[in-house]
Amino acid sequence: MRCVRIIVVSRREAICQEGEARVRTSLFYLPSVGSKKEMEEGMVGLRPELYQQMLKELSEQAKLADEAGYDSISFTEHHFHVEGFEMSNNPILLDLFVGMQTKNIRVGQLGIVLPANNPIRVAEDIAMLDHMTGGRACAGFARGYQRRWVDIMAQQTHGIHGASPHQHDEIDAANRAAFEECFTIIKKCWTEDLLSYQGKYWNVPPGETPWDVDFTNKYGAGIENGVVKQVGVVPKPLQKPHPEIFQPFASSERSVRWCAAEGATAVLPPLHPKLEERLIDAYQEVSGKPRGQGIGILRDIVIADSDEEALQLWTDSGRYCSEQWFAPFHFGEGMLDPDTGEDNFAHENYLDMGYALVGTVDTVCRQMEALTKRLPVNWIFGWAYNGLLPHDKMMQTLELYATKVMPKFG
Repeated sequence: MRCVRIIVVSRREAICQEGEARVRTSLFYLPSVGSKKEMEEGMVGLRPELYQQMLKELSEQAKLADEAGYDSISFTEHHFHVEGFEMSNNPILLDLFVGMQTKNIRVGQLGIVLPANNPIRVAEDIAMLDHMTGGRACAGFARGYQRRWVDIMAQQTHGIHGASPHQHDEIDAANRAAFEECFTIIKKCWTEDLLSYQGKYWNVPPGETPWDVDFTNKYGAGIENGVVKQVGVVPKPLQKPHPEIFQPFASSERSVRWCAAEGATAVLPPLHPKLEERLIDAYQEVSGKPRGQGIGILRDIVIADSDEEALQLWTDSGRYCSEQWFAPFHFGEGMLDPDTGEDNFAHENYLDMGYALVGTVDTVCRQMEALTKRLPVNWIFGWAYNGLLPHDKMMQTLELYATKVMPKFG
């Protein structure tokens, strides 16, 4: 292991350097187990020694990110991934794993799939996480697009199915309705002393539930004539009114407008320049905030000693994952021209325009400069392809980005 020396600048100092915050950088982990070679041997998710290796390397990377001043670290929610990608079935447990080993970095999810979860339990778990990390939790919520697991896990919410990006049909509408109802319940859990709710998917209470406990009558609340009318969801979050909220992979105008109305940060995957501009404009129109506030972007980050080495590392990690795992779910459609549906984007300019930050420090700084000139960027979520990107190369990327890139862009 290389000895890493990092000069830490506090978030407050970074914000005050020029009177306002510039770019906040967070890390987004799938996370995955096994190298490309090990994945292609098959069924790599069944190997517990590789999961142990993932946790060990994640611990070292998170500690480095904490010392380096990264804003937060987040994990996905997925199930049944025997292939080795995205072995993150409980992002809140991973948050706690990281939070107990760090001091400053915030921990969150990108995101918990609400249609496949009990919203009250989600609210409770994130509130507990917030207390256990001293107010460092952030909350990320997703709709769920992988039918293999969403269809199974969402049986509890009346048969909601996964909805692929850019899908617009009855399945998508039901998924969105369940997501928004769950979100409403979670916010009520966090901000109201007592909860009652009657909706399409959830009813609190579900009916005439008896509760004749004298201690509750004296010292609690929510009971009328021996029947439950309201419940108090506890604990409340340490942060008030609640942790900061994010929605990952927001790529439709409806999703972005919903985020703006709810005060959530919309995290955009790489999208066609026209679509990026439209979504940023839509968020501003609804929120009334300065253009770009409330918008985050996902970007691969790989920094190496030469452009050639970085490109090869990215080809075997981020690009490999995108082509082999994400492409079947139609994420690539976000790069089509939103007016014509044509694939007319200049793919040879993908790196030059900052759609991925790959190269030497100098190259990545040029890509960042092009990106920040083109878009009003406040948040960058760096895709961390652990496992596919060797641990020592990941550590090098985290160190160089923190010490050589972040100081120039906030």
